[in-house]
Amino acid sequence: MDKLDIKLWSLAARGHIVPDRSLLKTPKQIAAIKKSAALNTAVLDHVEAHIRAGMSTEEIDRLVYDFTTEHGGIPAPLNYQGFPKSVCTSLNNVVCHGIPDENEILEEGDILNVDVSTILNGYYSDASRMFTIGKVSPRAAKLVRVTRECVERGLRAAKPWGHLGDIAYAINSHARRNGYSVVEDIGGHGIGLEFHETPFVSYVTPKGSEMVLVPGMMFTIEPMINEEGPDFFIDEDNGWTVYTEDNGLSAQIEYMVLVTEQGVEVLTK
Repeated sequence: MDKLDIKLWSLAARGHIVPDRSLLKTPKQIAAIKKSAALNTAVLDHVEAHIRAGMSTEEIDRLVYDFTTEHGGIPAPLNYQGFPKSVCTSLNNVVCHGIPDENEILEEGDILNVDVSTILNGYYSDASRMFTIGKVSPRAAKLVRVTRECVERGLRAAKPWGHLGDIAYAINSHARRNGYSVVEDIGGHGIGLEFHETPFVSYVTPKGSEMVLVPGMMFTIEPMINEEGPDFFIDEDNGWTVYTEDNGLSAQIEYMVLVTEQGVEVLTK
């Protein structure tokens, strides 16, 4: 039993939730995952350079597929558990998992989350950005701004040997102070060797709760912030798209992070 095992055993004995050693990435794995993350960031930059009013979300899907494959990657969402497209495009009142459509045209005033996930040489990465199309309403602009602030506050709260609940508390507190709610039943996840790994990352749990943040852990910080209530429903026809129950706006920004001995490193955003 090495020093890390002893520390994990000691924390577990005191009632803390600790990660299995299999969740801690090795230096070799981290190096490979960072290459996937760099491509993921490049894909999002490519979308950002081309997104505009008048284009369809299907055009965004083609941008993602073409750029990813031309650079040796695979769009992770494509055919994942039956998902039919290469990217999630979640517009206005869509919380997440929006499916690109040639008939869904971006208009002035829209807000859109583009969620890109990439496989490169068998390693996974994941991040999303919010885009405002032209001039948006003050309420939409505020929601996007506060969502970004929530993610940044969550990132600052993430410390090696702290807890996932510290991130959740920072995010939920800031959202609630601004009159918003955080979706409770959909959250972040571990990533790197698979698309979705343990742990599930909640954004509504108390400070000091949930899994200990151990160097080598990799996961996403991606709260879904709703303008009104946290409730949602899933489209019965496609089985994927998640809408706000009250038709209010929703925003999400996703960072993929690595816990290190010195702090938390953002790999793609």
